[in-house]
Amino acid sequence: MVVRGYGRDLIAGIVLTTLLVPQGMAYAELAGLPAITGLYTSILCLLAYAIVGPSKVLVLGPDSSLGPMIAAVILPIVASGGDPGRAVALASMLALLVGVMMTVAAVAKLGFVADLLSHPTQLGYVNGLAVTILIGQLPKLFGFSVDGDGLFAEAAGFVRGVANGETVPAALAVGGLGLLVILLLGRFAPRVPGILLVVVGAILAVPAFGLTERGVQVIGALPRGFPPFTLPSASWADLGLLAVGALGITLVSVTDTISTASAFAARTGQEVHGNREMLGIGAANLSAAFFQGFPVSTSGSRTAVAFRAGARTKLTGLVGAAAITLLLVLAPGLLRNLPQPVLAAVVIAASLSLADVPGMRRLWRQRRVEFALAAAAFLGVALLGVLPGIGVAVGLSALNVFRRAWWPYRTVLGRPDGINGYHDVRDFPGAAAVPGMTIFRFDAPLIFANARTFREEVRALARAEPKPRWIVVAAEPITDIDTTAADMLEELDEELNAAGISLVFAELKSPVREKIDRYKLTRTIDPAHFYPTVEDAVSSLREDVR
Repeated sequence: MVVRGYGRDLIAGIVLTTLLVPQGMAYAELAGLPAITGLYTSILCLLAYAIVGPSKVLVLGPDSSLGPMIAAVILPIVASGGDPGRAVALASMLALLVGVMMTVAAVAKLGFVADLLSHPTQLGYVNGLAVTILIGQLPKLFGFSVDGDGLFAEAAGFVRGVANGETVPAALAVGGLGLLVILLLGRFAPRVPGILLVVVGAILAVPAFGLTERGVQVIGALPRGFPPFTLPSASWADLGLLAVGALGITLVSVTDTISTASAFAARTGQEVHGNREMLGIGAANLSAAFFQGFPVSTSGSRTAVAFRAGARTKLTGLVGAAAITLLLVLAPGLLRNLPQPVLAAVVIAASLSLADVPGMRRLWRQRRVEFALAAAAFLGVALLGVLPGIGVAVGLSALNVFRRAWWPYRTVLGRPDGINGYHDVRDFPGAAAVPGMTIFRFDAPLIFANARTFREEVRALARAEPKPRWIVVAAEPITDIDTTAADMLEELDEELNAAGISLVFAELKSPVREKIDRYKLTRTIDPAHFYPTVEDAVSSLREDVR
């Protein structure tokens, strides 16, 4: 009965392994590390998340979106042609820092940090990342390498290499055919394990067609056995750059994980626990750090594959970890003939799945401002690099929030014929104004950034003809008033009183009214000029006129 109950998870674990092995090695090389570290990382993060992580179906591991970020941190430190051992040590330290940051953030209940990347800026960042990965892997697909720092330098180096005849035809043939098969099967037969078929076919093709003699590079024999326990190490001089990189990786990893967890929670009936997810990712990174691993994240594509294959419990991840371990212990030479161009094809296929061009088109149609944010995030990655690009994306998200608070929507309300209540005169141009009163709505918290905007709008209303006796602020959208805005209101009320105009508030929330009392604004604003509804304010003015 137990075997039957967990049978689907066992099968899903085997299916998942066929994806974990080639992608783990490919993403390790994308990060500038030996392919074997991708398998070490996959084993440890799967084990740790199965123990600590809350989701039953999420699959963690090396990720295409993190690979360029890891490379951007460690490769400048190691320098071109540097010691691979030092690169692994730095990557492990990076994983340790990410794990510590994740754990601290989880304990401090900082799961909301995922909101620092808005969808438009995340979309632009990911599209920029997809292009960066694609350009970086093209030389490997064509069988040669380039020295270039940045997207345009790498693109120029690739074009020069092709023009100078550096392409290895056999490498392009095996890599290009592998990429074509992966994409076609992913498009027309998604249940068929395209990556597995390509990997197996390429391994068999190397000796059959003498591809190594034709210039095709292979990964070679992998070390035998379980990954060794290793303490991460880095110099004090390198820790600063590693910490900055770890912060960016942490943000991207949390965002990816929570979005993926939310998508699959609806299918499994689970709730998303952001802080517990961060604790699980933190444990996965800490475990990988001590076994020559590198930072990991949740993979939406691998989770989807496992879920379609029947994964419903954490047994799937444990089976995947056990299968990879058995491969390294019993048959490490099985993958020695895997061509490097095929690994490039796996990464390129992943980069193409990252890109979301329809999403950019949708933003263009729906909201040009947010399209501009996405485009700026894309250019940040393309022009400045992966790590600065994430900084640009976060900065743009914050600026967009600030922009909305700085210049919020504001309008005047009137009463349309045949409709109850008071409504936006832009939507109802014929809405009647209340004699002697202007009703003003300001759709944002009243804070230092928009206090001047509020004051100037009210001053303009006070200068209108006929001059109002009351300016009523329909304050339901105002969720906060800070001290700068409070000082502005005090000065504005005195200025309006001198002109024979009263500043009146309607529909003010209780917490905001409490702040007004705390600021002692009722020294100038009449305490009687606070009404529960706009209708009450209108009725009061009419009685006052009588």
